[in-house]
Amino acid sequence: MLFKALWRALPERIPAASQGSMNNLTIGGTDSRTGREFAYYETIAGGMGARAARGGVSGVHTHMTNSLNTPAEALEYAYPLRVRVYALRKGSGGRGRRRGGEGVVREIETLVPARMSLLADRRTRAPYGLGGGEDAKPGRDMIVHRGGRARKIGSKGSWELEAGDRVRIETPGGGGHGKRR
Repeated sequence: MLFKALWRALPERIPAASQGSMNNLTIGGTDSRTGREFAYYETIAGGMGARAARGGVSGVHTHMTNSLNTPAEALEYAYPLRVRVYALRKGSGGRGRRRGGEGVVREIETLVPARMSLLADRRTRAPYGLGGGEDAKPGRDMIVHRGGRARKIGSKGSWELEAGDRVRIETPGGGGHGKRR
């Protein structure tokens, strides 16, 4: 909101809305390989809002520092989890003279029964565009059960997962900047 208010005074220096601060995902349970409890925590990146002179960056953390992605190989080695999808979320950045950055799709399968918690924003209200740029796509989250049935979940809460269930996080893109020519 502060950026949106400052845009009127500094339109060439203020970016459109980004994906939010972070998408917090935790998964915990008992690792059948060791018999020990595990707890996995990750912040999942999204799209950065476009600026007057440049498009937004895709698949980055915004409005926070000192956080990087967890490589799939490291996650799978350390935890009874499998990364099924890790890609940019095509078409999630807002259109404009400068396009907003793309969000991320992260889908993780649990190999053991587990409990998952999510704390994320910008699921209802999309990251806004500025100067005639379009809003980005808001995020969405779901659990995909072993049989393939997907169930939409809220952006804040905890859920029980069975072995073979997957949590799919689709993070918001960044808003576009300026009218398209």
